[in-house]
Amino acid sequence: MKYFIIGTAGHVDHGKTELIKRLTGIDTDRLKEEKKRGISIELGFAHLTLPSGKKAGIVDVPGHERFIKNMLAGVMGFDLVLLVIAADEGIMPQTREHMDILKLLQIKKGLVVVTKKDLVNNDWLNLVVEDIREYLRGTFLENAPIIPVSSLTGEGIPALLTEIDRIAEEVEEKPRSHYARLPIDRVFTIAGFGTVVTGTLWSGELRVGETIEILPRGFTKKIRNLQVHGQKVEKAVAGQRVAVNLADLEVKDIERGDNLVTQGVLKPTRLLDVKLIALSSQEKPIHHRQLIRFYLGTAEKFGRVLLLDREELEPGGEVYAQIMLEEPVVADRHDRFVIRSYSPMLTIGGGEILDPYPGRKYKRFRPEVLESLKIKETGDPVELVFSALSQSIKPLDKKVLEQKSTLPAQTVDESLNKLIIENKVYSSTEKLYLAAPNFAKLIEKAGEFLQSYHRQYPLRTGVPKDELKSKLFNDFTPREFQAFLEIAESRSKLKLSGNKVSLLDHLPKFTPELLKVKEKVLNYFKQAGLTPDNLKSLLSNFNLTEEQAQELINYLVEQGELIKIDEGIYLARQNFEEAVAKIKALLVEKKEIVIADVRELLGISRKYALPLLETLDQLKITRRLGDKRILARRE
Repeated sequence: MKYFIIGTAGHVDHGKTELIKRLTGIDTDRLKEEKKRGISIELGFAHLTLPSGKKAGIVDVPGHERFIKNMLAGVMGFDLVLLVIAADEGIMPQTREHMDILKLLQIKKGLVVVTKKDLVNNDWLNLVVEDIREYLRGTFLENAPIIPVSSLTGEGIPALLTEIDRIAEEVEEKPRSHYARLPIDRVFTIAGFGTVVTGTLWSGELRVGETIEILPRGFTKKIRNLQVHGQKVEKAVAGQRVAVNLADLEVKDIERGDNLVTQGVLKPTRLLDVKLIALSSQEKPIHHRQLIRFYLGTAEKFGRVLLLDREELEPGGEVYAQIMLEEPVVADRHDRFVIRSYSPMLTIGGGEILDPYPGRKYKRFRPEVLESLKIKETGDPVELVFSALSQSIKPLDKKVLEQKSTLPAQTVDESLNKLIIENKVYSSTEKLYLAAPNFAKLIEKAGEFLQSYHRQYPLRTGVPKDELKSKLFNDFTPREFQAFLEIAESRSKLKLSGNKVSLLDHLPKFTPELLKVKEKVLNYFKQAGLTPDNLKSLLSNFNLTEEQAQELINYLVEQGELIKIDEGIYLARQNFEEAVAKIKALLVEKKEIVIADVRELLGISRKYALPLLETLDQLKITRRLGDKRILARRE
């Protein structure tokens, strides 16, 4: 079955509430103050079954200028609008402001209801209708039916219902397969049930027992009960007015403007990329950094307009801009919004959200910024995914890309596959993605560092990964850094050797002088047997600085020609292997040995025997049991 929302709009005291009462039998003025003053202050709600059987929720908005913010909390969920104009007064100031709001929000379907027909004669009524038709020229209601009615006598009501039913066929249904999103417009308590919130379900479905996220507050609650049009249901779908009973929630913990959302889909934001439209009906321009009231869904927040290519936006103009808010809101790409001046409170503009998570304030007067926003407005999914990747110097996973591009998972997958085939995006095995231009920047930075490193340490096979990360990629997570290295290796830009990173063509290099020293140092360790002198003693024998000696020894260790058994103690490989063979033979004979056995076997002191045995433990040649060693089992 098709569900949709009908909303009213129009000047105060033009008969919106009486019209809804006549259509539905429901009085939407529920507050004592509303009854006393005879005007709507808060949003009113009703429901209507049309002659065809289609079900509609109805939102009645206040018409008084002082309650425009309440009107805005209701109008953003409209599928079809009834623009109500009283026959005895015609078009009035709030008629115009409400129409401005409807145009900014791009409400597409509606009709005009001329109320209080019983108060005027036919000649006057015809003049009013003609005036309305002229006023609506060029708007979405230009060709809409204009139905005169009397809520008092019922005249014209059957014709109005017929037209609503007809136009309802053209209303585009809200997406049920999308994630659930319900902007909250009312919060109250019912004795015996607890906290209840109401709103129009913009998309998706809600089910009893489901755990739902409450944003921007950031906590989750379980749905205890659901009601649609006063009836308990197990499931509510997009396009319905829904009352949601939430478990373990106090009224003080939630308010109008909050959203019920499927978990993990949206997140709060205070910075928005937007296409901003200034109303042509306003006399003053919108200024850069102007303080505004921002309306999205049922939320009202204070913020500032950041114009990116000018100092002011003239009435009727359109620009790319950012909205910076004092408090977070819940937003998605393509959401429509309205802005009003801080004081006096006048509707001055609105537009479309292009990116709810831009991540940063842009520098002004930058062509590349404007071009990226143009892509966000008009680009296809492939361009949007590439734009989202291009804004991050770090590799991103698909979940982040879905949020940044505000595209569904399957569309992001398809776009990434195309970009990878075109070599515009690179991927790691863990499915992190990096835009090719950003990868080139990272490689250039890493290349400059490695060239300098190789010059300074010619004998090293490369820089340790941890050192490279701390020097250049400290803000990368280990996973992001590993993804970059993996992509760099797969693109033949860097070489990975164990824990070392180097330029592709780098090999350790010896000067002729250092090459001679290398052979002398190796011969020294071979002749020293199992009791070589420490590093400082080595310096005086070969006329090396401490750094040169350490670099040379590190190189020999990397090449496997020396074995490090302790800090400052190195053995020639041949000597080490001969010692290992003797220890293993002794273990075969005795089954277990202690340090004294090794000292006696090899003729060395505890200083060398202990680290030698500990090295064998690390190599899993031996296994320690208390103060004894046995042969480790080999798989």
